[in-house]
Amino acid sequence: MSEDKENTENIRRARPHKFRRDRAHRETKVGRETHLKNATKDHYDVIVIGSGLGGMTSANCMARQGHSVLLLEQHYILGGLAQYFKRAGHIFDISLHGFPIGMKKTLRKYWSKELADNIHQVKSVRFDNPQFTIDTTFTREDFTRILVEEFKIEREQVIAFYDHLAKMNYYDQDNSTTRDLFQKYFPDRTDVWRLLMEPITYANGSTLDEPAISYGIVFSNFMSKGVYIYHGGTDDMIDKMEVIMNENGVDICTSALVQKINTEDGKVKSVTVNGKTFTTDCVISNAGIHPTINRLVGRENFSPEFVQQLDDVKVNTSSTQVYLGVRKGESIPFFGDLVFTSTHPEYDADALVDMNITSRTFSVYYPEIRPDRDNRYTIVASMNARFDDWNDLSDEEYQVAKDKMIDETITVLEKYVPGIREKIDYAEAGTPRTVEYYTLSEKGTSFGTKFEGLEISSQMPKEIDGLYHAGSVGIIMSGWLGAANYGVIVSNQADKYLHSIQS
Repeated sequence: MSEDKENTENIRRARPHKFRRDRAHRETKVGRETHLKNATKDHYDVIVIGSGLGGMTSANCMARQGHSVLLLEQHYILGGLAQYFKRAGHIFDISLHGFPIGMKKTLRKYWSKELADNIHQVKSVRFDNPQFTIDTTFTREDFTRILVEEFKIEREQVIAFYDHLAKMNYYDQDNSTTRDLFQKYFPDRTDVWRLLMEPITYANGSTLDEPAISYGIVFSNFMSKGVYIYHGGTDDMIDKMEVIMNENGVDICTSALVQKINTEDGKVKSVTVNGKTFTTDCVISNAGIHPTINRLVGRENFSPEFVQQLDDVKVNTSSTQVYLGVRKGESIPFFGDLVFTSTHPEYDADALVDMNITSRTFSVYYPEIRPDRDNRYTIVASMNARFDDWNDLSDEEYQVAKDKMIDETITVLEKYVPGIREKIDYAEAGTPRTVEYYTLSEKGTSFGTKFEGLEISSQMPKEIDGLYHAGSVGIIMSGWLGAANYGVIVSNQADKYLHSIQS
């Protein structure tokens, strides 16, 4: 055994345990009627199922518009994939967090100025792979400079590329792929493709052979004024959002697992949760598209054409994470806020999700992110992944794979922070099985569905009156900002519907 591996194995990490995969076991952890004590009414204007950022934003908007709102979350804390956990004196944010400056406007308009004021631009995004090593502010200006000066692309061609993205519209009948788009403006320049594509794949799981529009909207939103994060940590943001929802009158129930959305004559009538039924005029589901239709409402309540279209919607990939806590009193030098690393020769979407990991993105949480944490440092490594690769492992194989991922991640990190191994006092890993277990998302997806899911999501109220969906569907900017903004869009639609039936 090498000395490095021995040192890594000495780092405290989560205890191995049998990972129960059956839904019935998960349901025994939630679902008691006593968890519904915060539900003060038997009837609500709107019931929101799921407390991801889309669900919470919908609930908050509906309450501000004067509606009675019940928010139901099957987990014991709010947030969905905007989540955190505490271990061994550390607070870890789940996965990779970074969003466009638009998050500042969204939080200010639909939540509070205090939340918006905690949005800060990251100092540096680093790319390090066999084709190039660069540091960037991830703004349009800096990316243009890099493409012109470092990659020797004509400035006019770069500007034409940006102009093309700016004109892209979801309603245009454009069947071109992202590969087509790149080949048009940067023919056969796989190094440029990698620079433009890799961070977006980490943002929404997209590939070169998917619709160019699903790439263009996400890239255009990021590629304006840089990448931003929330100072204070996800725990601070979610706690503040819960306070705001309470102040606006939202009734919030956690450990509340919805069994059924009940319909009658093509209309939403009630929701059964933890064995109790609440009547309602409107439901906003922040659960995935497939479980909302297949499990909560029931396929038999939709038209055959709609169900067939649903069955053609592909679920996006998932992700794995390695969480590393630096010992209290230790420090590490600044080496970037987001560090995209890879040893793979070129950009390869299949390689990005392979269990033989060659690409990682490090999110570094320096003390200023959580200034009340006594100068603590944490690092989260994120990797895209396929659910089936992890789900097919036995419990013993699963633990071995997690330990291997931790060990190899620390070895990679040593390149950027020599001696980091001796400073880490806690390590843990999350996988697609972890995501599925705690969020109940279809196949543990971290990015919802592929592009075609948007049509299904938006057409639900045309199938059943009063049924709406807010969730990740591969195009609405993705990530935190996309989730929150889709919550706003859906709440406006639901508000109009409620006014139409109540007038």
